[in-house]
Parts: sequence; structure tokens; C-alpha cells
Amino acid sequence: MDERTARMCLASVTEPGHPAVGTAVAEFGAEAVWIGLLGGDEGPLTARARLIRPAELVQSTKATGQRFVIPGDDEWPVGLADLAGCDPVQQLSGEPVGLWVTGGGHLGELSATALAVVGSRASTAYGDLVAADFSADLSEAGRTVISGGAYGIDAAAHRGALAGRTPSIAVLACGLDSPYPRGHTRLFERLAESGVLISELPPGEHPTRVRFLARNRLIAAIGAGVIMVEAAVRSGARNTLTWATVLHRVVMAVPGPVTSATSVTPHRLIRDAEAVLVSSAAEVLELLSPLGRATGSRPSEARATDSLSVDELRLFESVPGRGARGADELAVRAGLPMPTCLALLSQLADRGYLRQDTEGRWRLPPRAAAG
Repeated sequence: MDERTARMCLASVTEPGHPAVGTAVAEFGAEAVWIGLLGGDEGPLTARARLIRPAELVQSTKATGQRFVIPGDDEWPVGLADLAGCDPVQQLSGEPVGLWVTGGGHLGELSATALAVVGSRASTAYGDLVAADFSADLSEAGRTVISGGAYGIDAAAHRGALAGRTPSIAVLACGLDSPYPRGHTRLFERLAESGVLISELPPGEHPTRVRFLARNRLIAAIGAGVIMVEAAVRSGARNTLTWATVLHRVVMAVPGPVTSATSVTPHRLIRDAEAVLVSSAAEVLELLSPLGRATGSRPSEARATDSLSVDELRLFESVPGRGARGADELAVRAGLPMPTCLALLSQLADRGYLRQDTEGRWRLPPRAAAG
């Protein structure tokens, strides 16, 4: 039996996130661990291992259009190595022994620019809009959006990414031959066209609560950071951010209405300095850039009229957005003596703020009038 098949067999009989499995494989190799498991004392794990038919497992993987990738493959996400030896979260830890993958994308290439967007399953219209907009903008900027394929924020993030130019990654807590939730079958099909679906579980396996928690560590580890859009007081998405913190990823949260129950957790994370507040994809990209450098220009907060004196500004604002006024009317409206008004009008014209028409009246230049 080769290393890949041994890892596939181990992944089929052990639960994801069991730290002892990864440790044993790293120390002795997958083949030795599998042989030892088959010859071990009678127990549930050994009994389960003896039911595995390696050739049938390999065949079922191929028959369902999947591939099994392991550490060392060019498709293996580099970030998963950080799970080896890291502190456990809810007694889960460890680098996966392998991953089942399906889809037209290249997992290794996509994971190199990945960023997770997570949140509540019971999301609001606001949360869905924010998740979709963030993800679309990140995808357009060349970032791979990774999420868990669930209802709510996960689905909004994936759909937003589909509107961009970079494929998305969905990490599932079940076998890829029957992805959960069933209501997202079409979404998963669209994601797999150019992106990938991945799982630690073999074909035929169903999701459980513990498997969802183990799945969260992959979402956090693969990406360079995690953005929480919405989450109530008790939310599985909080677990993903805990993993991101343990793995030293960039943790971000989007604020929401103070009256919204689904924004309680993001607000608390921001208040307790456990997450950085982000309000746009541009701010996310800035955080992920070297030394926090911005990746694009920000809108200027300065106004063109900030350099005007009080009298100049009062006079400038007396000129209508459309149409024109004579100097005498402008002097009255601005409360300025006529000589002062004429001098200031000339100065504003020289600096491009105003222009005088053929009838001697004053108006805004075309660009200013349009604004």
C-alpha cells in the first residue's frame, strides 16, 4: 500500500481534527499507522478499519469525480501545516491526513490568495448584502473567497465571489458526493465549475456537529485572514475566529446596527480588540498588504473649497448651482461691500472657481456646476 492510499484509509476511519492521528502519521508515516491499526487490539476503530477495502475506496473516489490530495502535492494548501502542533480548540487540532477535492480549480493556487468570509446561518438582508459585496470586490481584486457552503452568510459570500473573477473554495463537513445542505446543490455545482469543494471526509459521510467544528479549522488555516460579517451570541462562526486567532491569522469583523442580534458577536470582538473593524473590501486588502500599505487610492476627504477664506467661501456659495447672478446681487447675498465683492470675484475666477459670462454675470464653471 502506498502513502496516498494509506492516508485515504486513515481519513476514512478516523474523525477529522483528532490530534493523535496527525501526530502518529508525522512520526511513523501513514502506512505504518494503518498497518498498526489493522493489527491492533479489538476496538471500535480497529473494527472499522478492518471493514475498509482500499481498492473500493480508491474507486469510489474516482467514480464520484473526486481526487485525494495529501501533504507534498502541489494542490495541498500551505497554510494547513500551521495546524500541526497548534493549541487545540474544543479538543480538536492537527493537520488533515488528506483532503477529498472536486472541481475545476487548482486548490493549491486558489488557497495561496484565500481569505475566509463567515457568519450566521440566520443572516439578515444587511448581512447578505455586505457579505456578497465584500466577496465580489475581493474576488475582483484576485482574492479567493473561502467559506463553508452553509445557508446565510456563507452562501452570500460564495455567490458574491461567483460575480467576481476569482474562483471560490467551499469547505464541507460531509462527503462531496452528497454535499450538505441539499438546498445548495446548484450553488455547489456553480462553485465547482472553476473553483473547488473540499472535505476531510470520504464519499458517503454525513455532517455532524463535531465535523462542522473540525471543518472550521480548515477554513481558518487555509486563508490569510477571516472576516466575520454577522453572528449572534451563540454562533458556530465564532469558532472559526477562535481558530484564526490560534493560527495567527488576521481577524476582522463588520459592524452592523446596534439593535441587531446578529451583530452582537462582531461588535463584542471589535470592542474587546479581538478583531479589526472593516467596512469595505478595500480596508480588508489594506490590512492584508505588506506593512498594512493600501493597495489602492482612498477617496480624498478634502474639499476643493477648503483653501478658501471665509469671505471667499461665503461669496462662492452665493453663486447658484445652475444659472448666474450679477455682482450686485452676489454682494447683497454674501453681505460684502461691492469693492470687496468685485475683488474676490476676480480672485475666484483666476483660481478657476468661477467664470464670468458674456452678460457680465457670475456662474460656476461646467465641472463645478455638474458636481
